[in-house]
Amino acid sequence: MKPIIKALVFDAYGTLFDVHSVSALAERLFPGKGPALSQLWRAKQLEYTWLRSLMGRYEDFTAVTRAALEYACKTLQLPLDGDQTAQLMAAYDSLALYPDAREALATLPGIRLAILSNGSPAMLTPVVKNAGLDQTFAAVISVDAVKIFKPDPRVYQLAPDRLGVARSEIAFVSSYYWDAAGARHFGFHVFWINRAGAQPDRLGAEPHQVLQKLTELSAIVGS
Repeated sequence: MKPIIKALVFDAYGTLFDVHSVSALAERLFPGKGPALSQLWRAKQLEYTWLRSLMGRYEDFTAVTRAALEYACKTLQLPLDGDQTAQLMAAYDSLALYPDAREALATLPGIRLAILSNGSPAMLTPVVKNAGLDQTFAAVISVDAVKIFKPDPRVYQLAPDRLGVARSEIAFVSSYYWDAAGARHFGFHVFWINRAGAQPDRLGAEPHQVLQKLTELSAIVGS
């Protein structure tokens, strides 16, 4: 039996948009170091969201992303100047969609779609528009409204508040297990997109379903 789902809410970075599509630019700027820079940048970006949430020292995702980039370059001994910083930060405005994302979104008519992201409004607006998805979502929701990052429950509460739908009627989609676990603890129906065949974390909450691709969603929640 299909779950009763009235809205499908997606994580943005790493679920719909490939954060490592910045690797090509990073490689041009720092030959031989592009993939390493992309990996460390992303890891530190997430770490800073968790640490700032725990410290109660919120800065928006733009500031967090820039700080993580500066750390990664220092660690890898890459000479980062202002122009390179601007180029790499701007790359987040045009991140590539995962190959399965556009097809999946097109196969979900009749259900409200939304994004719930750590991203700041200044980052989310251009990346959604540049991907041609600005007419796809009923809402693009940023944690900036509550000044704390996922997986804090106050973030997930933004979705039912904004969409006017009960949490039990919202399906949340993320490729990050920690995000999926946070959403499950909150009370969403949760799909974990495990593209890489990763080992589930032990966080005391399991997603309702594990999928390999976003295109599998339509058979479960599509009309």
